[in-house]
Amino acid sequence: MTTSPFVSTIHRNLNTYPELAITVDKEHEVAWCYMNGSSRPCFTEALLDNLNTWCAQVRAQYLEMGIRYHVTASAIPGVYNLGGDLALFRAYILNRDRNGLLTYGKKCLDALFANISHFNSPITTISLVQGDALGGGFETALSSDLIIAEQGTHLGFPEVLFNLFPGMGAYNLLSRRLDAARAERIILGGHLYTAEVLHEMGVVDILAPTGGGETAVYEYIRRENRARNGFRALRRVRDLLRPISYEDLWRVLEIWVETALKLEARDLRMMERLVGRQEHSQALAA
Repeated sequence: MTTSPFVSTIHRNLNTYPELAITVDKEHEVAWCYMNGSSRPCFTEALLDNLNTWCAQVRAQYLEMGIRYHVTASAIPGVYNLGGDLALFRAYILNRDRNGLLTYGKKCLDALFANISHFNSPITTISLVQGDALGGGFETALSSDLIIAEQGTHLGFPEVLFNLFPGMGAYNLLSRRLDAARAERIILGGHLYTAEVLHEMGVVDILAPTGGGETAVYEYIRRENRARNGFRALRRVRDLLRPISYEDLWRVLEIWVETALKLEARDLRMMERLVGRQEHSQALAA
């Protein structure tokens, strides 16, 4: 997490969230939400609980906070978010715990949909990707109005490597930015893409130099502020013509749970290896 030269008034302490670093820049009317998972850089239940509490606060108090922009980023160097809690998935699958998977998935959908729906407010949502965004991390980035990614970062959906698919909105969100055919190729390919390639494809909106992400956010805010009425009207048109409903996301989640419960021993062994990578990434960041 770096400090932009544009930031002159940062106010901390709206609330204390152990898994998040929250700051509000009142001068530029932007809230910064840095994910800061204490155990692993993925969506643990602790991180999801903090995110959902914060989202509820933004929905209820955005006028009092005085914010027009919300940025989701990461406080962990080199990692935006590595996606779902694979260790938890594996335990639920081994125990045939359908309700556990659904409960976890609902927490993911609640946080994701809060961002998709702009917190039921006129807030512009921005994802600032300064490190790798995999699986649910990539879905989170896609849920914002705008993706700003630094050069050299990687984004992708590795779920097909263990015979699953990203079930928390990837298809809906990618199809809205590209088309169904290209969304399916990205999801089923299991490849990681550089921010540069995704920028050329139109998935990443703004490509920032390494270390220049926060500055790029403020430059964008300055540009939108000059024509805010037009920018926000166009987003309303997109939401009208290419809507994503919570009900649709929930139906996809149910398919994801059914698919997860069909995974075999070899799939779970691959998942276990990827858990090791999540833990290794956390150790490197520490």
